[in-house]
Amino acid sequence: MFKPFKKVLLIALVLVLVGSGVAEAALNHTVVPGETVWLISQKYGSTVAAVAKANNLANPNLIYSGQKLLIPGKHRVAPGETLWKIAQQYGSTAAAVAGASNLANPNLIYPGQILTIPGEGGGGSTGSPPPSRGGWLSNDDLDLFARLVHAESAGEPYLGQVAVAATVLNRVKDSRYPDTVRGVILHVWEGFYQYSPVEDGRINQPASASAYRAVQDALNGLDPSCGATGFYNPAKATNQWVRMHPVTTVIGNHIFFRY
Repeated sequence: MFKPFKKVLLIALVLVLVGSGVAEAALNHTVVPGETVWLISQKYGSTVAAVAKANNLANPNLIYSGQKLLIPGKHRVAPGETLWKIAQQYGSTAAAVAGASNLANPNLIYPGQILTIPGEGGGGSTGSPPPSRGGWLSNDDLDLFARLVHAESAGEPYLGQVAVAATVLNRVKDSRYPDTVRGVILHVWEGFYQYSPVEDGRINQPASASAYRAVQDALNGLDPSCGATGFYNPAKATNQWVRMHPVTTVIGNHIFFRY
């Protein structure tokens, strides 16, 4: 007589486990002091309205440190996940997720990477190529890009890492520089590499997951540098030339400038 009851319990347990799996896949953000809903939405490529609606915020201007906010339409890649598996979870397709996330290479995703799920309220791109005269990035170029960002900005705030990546893309778009990401990173001017990690070999160190994510966010159009084409640490920079140009913003230990 207890079999039907056991069966009900088993079904309930399965539903709980499935539901928890979906919940774990959802992207949550813990508010830190000084953050606003606008800053948070910009970080993840969403909108204030979408974040407010997903979290039932009566007043989007009223959030507090430590509060956890659900970021709609976003998925943080877990170890072992594939693009196909993620797409199936949301009832989408790998091609649609790749397009919405503007992936430089749909076959290359990594743990910690944030993907946009089409139709889930998280904004997303049109699936157009990265903002680059050079077009799509190969696996090797994407890795080189992430290694540069890691070498230049490890230990900096995340937005500072994205800003460093954005300055590289801003140079790619500038006709005074090479028209590819690799060309900009390995650019030699007056006998010197333009990036010190290339000069001293730090570029060969493996990139962190954060650096890869920063590169992807920059490729998706996020530019915390405000259009900068260069940056420097005032405590370390000895070249006075970099101090002669208009400052666009300051993030962490880096001053970003345009010339």
